[in-house]
Amino acid sequence: MVSQWLVGFGKNENTVSGLEEGNSLDAAVFAFLLVVGLAVLLGRQRRARVAAILRANKPLILFMLYCLVSVMWSDYPMVSFKRWTKALGDVTMVLIVLTDLDLGASLSQFLVRPAFTLIPLSIVLIRYYPSLGRQYSPWTGEVYNVGVATGKNSLGYVCLIFGLGCVWSLLDVLRAKESSRKAGSITAQVATLVLTLWLFRMAHSATSFACFMIGSGLIVATRLRWLIRKPALVSVMVGLLLSVVLYGLLIDPSVGLVEAVGRNATLTGRIDIWKEVLPMTVNPLLGAGYESFWLGPRLEKIWSKEWDERPNQAHNGYLEVYLDLGWVGIALLGLLMAWGYRGILRALHSSSAIGRLKLAFFPVAAIYNLTEHAFRELHPVWIIFLLAVMVIPDSLLQEVA
Repeated sequence: MVSQWLVGFGKNENTVSGLEEGNSLDAAVFAFLLVVGLAVLLGRQRRARVAAILRANKPLILFMLYCLVSVMWSDYPMVSFKRWTKALGDVTMVLIVLTDLDLGASLSQFLVRPAFTLIPLSIVLIRYYPSLGRQYSPWTGEVYNVGVATGKNSLGYVCLIFGLGCVWSLLDVLRAKESSRKAGSITAQVATLVLTLWLFRMAHSATSFACFMIGSGLIVATRLRWLIRKPALVSVMVGLLLSVVLYGLLIDPSVGLVEAVGRNATLTGRIDIWKEVLPMTVNPLLGAGYESFWLGPRLEKIWSKEWDERPNQAHNGYLEVYLDLGWVGIALLGLLMAWGYRGILRALHSSSAIGRLKLAFFPVAAIYNLTEHAFRELHPVWIIFLLAVMVIPDSLLQEVA
């Protein structure tokens, strides 16, 4: 948040009132960005592309509309509505990326250029400016490396997202025809990728690193032309991958997958949180309202328990959707994922480069949300989830094929 750049202006997320009130400076910044983003999308060059993408993504529109309607039964409608406008801003910014006249270059710049700054700067802050690059847990005193981020997990998904962007872009550069800038581009991306792996070790974010390995494997595997020509085989591969992770993490943690990614049998306390919040479900069908569960008396009750730190999420995106939006929200999310996955298979056929990236991001976001809540506004993993599931019409994909 911009307010966090300015010492003393950031909200305190360790208090109930801090989570409810938000910050007026941040609200002004988000409102400005949303207005500017909508103005860009309504410009003459992008208008037709925006309309084509929106027509192809009816489940996303339906999901967003249901989130908006759920504001009506929230205990905190203004807080819920403000958070919904931030989610609308996320969709707006993703549309700006996807409606660029050069979609391939737009995605590359969006996912690679920030890495050239954020990854090296994180290492510099951690090693030479620990007052900025490290944090101490106020409850346990444990030291965390955070780099340019605001927490250990935040640094993890910085490495995850931009690391995958570098893997995807690097493989495409290696395949491209010779050019005067090829050697420099390869050197920069290889160096950034090496630094990303080093930073993963500093971050100790098990979920993000496991997702990075899965996403990178999918990007490499889908470079096999015979594989992407068989959508059923791709689906079997993705299905088996998701099934193994789901079984090893949640159904039978004793198989050793949890320990392999650096967690304990309780998923570092996550199972205890799930057991605590499920009985507090407000409405099984409709939920508590968009982003409204972790507010007010419910939050106070949860914080009254003995925790290593004060949780403000259930560390499971699907459970969070259920708590906020009920079974209706889960059904709409499932429809969005199924619709988006079908679009990913079409993208693999029409534009293999874009399809590879979308196919990598889809299971990464799906798996990440098993142990973290990333189906929420402003979360970077939510951004890449939108990039994955937003269907791009064939007419636009053929331009970058």
